[in-house]
Parts: sequence; structure tokens; C-alpha cells
Amino acid sequence: MAHPYLKKSMKIIFTFLFLLCVLCSFAQNTNVIPNVSKAFIAHPQPKKTAKDTVVESDTSKENKEPRYFYITASTDIFVNTKGGVAKRFSPSVEFGRTYGIFDIGLATGRLNSLNSGGDTTRFIEFRPTINIFSKGRFAEGLCLGGGYVFKAKQGLMTEICNSINFNITEKVALAVIQGYYFFDGTNSSRSTQYMGFTLTYNFLKNHSVNKQRKKAAIVSDN
Repeated sequence: MAHPYLKKSMKIIFTFLFLLCVLCSFAQNTNVIPNVSKAFIAHPQPKKTAKDTVVESDTSKENKEPRYFYITASTDIFVNTKGGVAKRFSPSVEFGRTYGIFDIGLATGRLNSLNSGGDTTRFIEFRPTINIFSKGRFAEGLCLGGGYVFKAKQGLMTEICNSINFNITEKVALAVIQGYYFFDGTNSSRSTQYMGFTLTYNFLKNHSVNKQRKKAAIVSDN
């Protein structure tokens, strides 16, 4: 005659095996796998990236405005000055940085190709420019600058100018510019008008967000 404890143990074992068989049968028939398990088992697929997704470190995160460096070469001719080409020709170069619709640059050059007495024609100028209008590849800029003519009797120099810009590509732009220089000294002052051309190169990284926004802006009709 079997011991009562052994009978009790056998009942527990048979009950456990019966429940295990029922659960296995249910899982095979329904093929149910929790979503949590699927997430751990499945291998994540790599996401496809767009063509231009390089976010430059100098791009503003607040308003997504583009920020990049540029260099501009200018060839100006004074239109109200007597003399030959050497006295009228004023070359300069500007290096600066774009902040959305603002350009802040530092320019240096010559007011002409001749020296007059003890004066010199070399100058340095702080030149901020604002883009006041844009339509597709065309834009209009307004410049208000201030600088100094080295060793000149009329050393203080201010500038106001207006430009019509044409974006040839995202990186290269050509502009027609006209404006005025005002020179102030201790005993005299004068002003002069000029017209000329500028060629600008924008240092935009390839496949960057800034370049993509620049491209979208110059081909947009908005």
C-alpha cells in the first residue's frame, strides 16, 4: 500500500505535466509571440539617408539660418573723378561670414592705383551687408561700411552701397554694385561715387544642409 505522501507527490507531478502539455499545444496552434519578444529578436534595418544630410556645426539650431564663410573680390571704377584708369580703378577683397540674411565682412584694398603726395590709397573697412530682397537667383543687398585710409589726410572713410546679385550656383555669385565713399579729415572732407562688379565664393560643404537650403532658395519662386 502506497504511502500517502507519495500519492500526493504523484498528483502534483501529473498536474504539472498536464498543464505543460496544454500550454505547448496552445502555443503551437495559435503561433502567438509577444510584440516585446519580436522587438528583441528582430534585427533593426538601417535607415536610408537623404542625399544632403550633413548638418554643419555652424548652423543655428534656433532658427535654422545658414551660417558659412565667404570671400568677395571687387573691381570698382570711380565715376566722378578726373583722370585715367589708374586714378579711377579701385580693387578690393572682402572676407566674411554669412548669418542668414546678414553678411559681416572685413575688406581691404586700394582707392586707386596712384599715391597722391603724402597720402596713401590703402584702406581697411568693416563692411556689414543685409539682403533686403530676394527672388529666385536674384537678390538685392544694402551695405553700410566704415573704415580707415592709412596715412591719409582724410583718413576716416564711410560707405553706403547697393548691389544686385545673381547666384550662378550655390557657391558662386556675381553682382553689380554702385555706391558712395565719404572721406573725412581734420581740415577737409570729400565724397566720391563708384560703380563696379563683385565675384563671391561661398564656402559651403558638399552634401550639407546649408548648401541644400541655398539651392532651395535660389530655385524657389516664393
